[in-house]
Amino acid sequence: MDERRFRKRTIFLIAYLLFAILPVYWMVNMSFKTNTEILSTFSLFPRDFTWEHYKTIFTDESWYSGYINSLIYVAINTVISLLVALPAAYAFSRYSFLGDKHVFFWLLTNRMTPPAVFLLPFFQLYTTLGMMDTHIAVALAHLLFNVPLAVWILEGFMSGIPREIDETAYIDGYSFPRFFLTIFVPLIKAGVGVAAFFCFMFSWVELLMARTLTSVNAKPIVATMTRTVSASGMDWGVLAAAGVLTIVPGAIVIWFVRHYIAKGFAMGRV
Repeated sequence: MDERRFRKRTIFLIAYLLFAILPVYWMVNMSFKTNTEILSTFSLFPRDFTWEHYKTIFTDESWYSGYINSLIYVAINTVISLLVALPAAYAFSRYSFLGDKHVFFWLLTNRMTPPAVFLLPFFQLYTTLGMMDTHIAVALAHLLFNVPLAVWILEGFMSGIPREIDETAYIDGYSFPRFFLTIFVPLIKAGVGVAAFFCFMFSWVELLMARTLTSVNAKPIVATMTRTVSASGMDWGVLAAAGVLTIVPGAIVIWFVRHYIAKGFAMGRV
């Protein structure tokens, strides 16, 4: 009986992995094919292997600048999100105040709201302030969604730290900034890693706001990928190569925070 269950689970896991990996493999496969081969034949491996699509991305400024722009505003957003969320999460985990649960719930409702709802207010505000098509504009817009998520994740990790640590540090003469930065934050580094990961991933893949609030100078790669139609049609090979390169930063981040994410799952905060 146990062997049958084990076999069923193994077969299910293998089938699931194949199903999950297939789209990624097919995109990689397409990125090494010519457009003619992509549109004319069905093959598991490239027949006319080519690096031209990747060369186009690394040599065409309209393509590689999209990656640079995305990395800039994603990094800005992640740093600001953590700087804002850390003290906010500490307040929710350590203090009780009037309406604390309602404020915490209100933060989460912001995260649940579709980005399209905030497009018009942000567009009008940034146009008035002259901030359209800038990296900081997209980074600040994404704070509306990333800060609540980061607060929720960090609050769970902070609540797991005994309050006695805070009291002992104050008795030993630590000021709050010194205690928070040198003692408390290292204790929740797993939570910081998980929060940074999710902030990074949301900003990296978010399309609607990034596309609406930028045009040329700060246009991200996700917006560039939606504008690959030319007079000759869709450039499938370049689009596939761009998709492969878009996965790479996320994969690198996952590699570095994989242990923290596992801990987040164990604590029920991911």
